[in-house]
Amino acid sequence: MSALQLVVLASGEGTNLQAVIDAIAAGRLDAEIVAVLCNRRDAGALARAEAAEISTVYAPLQPYRAQGRSRQDYDADLAELVARFTPDWVVCLGWMHVLSPAFLTRFEGRVLNLHPALPGSFRGRDGIGEAWEAWQSGHVDRTGCMVHVVVPEVDAGPVLATREVPFRAGEDREAFELRLHAAEHDLVVDVLTALACGDAPAH
Repeated sequence: MSALQLVVLASGEGTNLQAVIDAIAAGRLDAEIVAVLCNRRDAGALARAEAAEISTVYAPLQPYRAQGRSRQDYDADLAELVARFTPDWVVCLGWMHVLSPAFLTRFEGRVLNLHPALPGSFRGRDGIGEAWEAWQSGHVDRTGCMVHVVVPEVDAGPVLATREVPFRAGEDREAFELRLHAAEHDLVVDVLTALACGDAPAH
């Protein structure tokens, strides 16, 4: 079986991307990141991809807004960009843009997202912050992360795998976030490894 071909969409610092890069470099994941697309010029993910000699594409939404064009127009063009790399899977790692059917129908069932919350809870942009506030107010005692198939509804697609992260009494938010991010790194590598072995979790 040939190496899994991945395109990564990222908007942020890129620590999850780095975890995948490191797993590939260490021989733990039989995959190749064929491109990283970012919608922010200052995204740390761009620098990480460039350092690893991975093809990068800067694809901002702002010019579409300035021209009065829709997000569907943007997503359709984004899909064209991604398709040029013929990926097996498109993986959203900190991609801060809700993908519409204009993108998703091009890669039906092959777009994954890593989200820092468990299924059915803390959807959207600030899953970590909302979980922390819920813990502080006594409503939850744990959170976690999941990898799911992307659908038009936010963080609502079929779940491939999860990892629970319990809160710890006396722990500050910085320490908690470090543990949660470590769980994210492990989870996304585990899921991609399963896909590379042809043994993906059922969804």
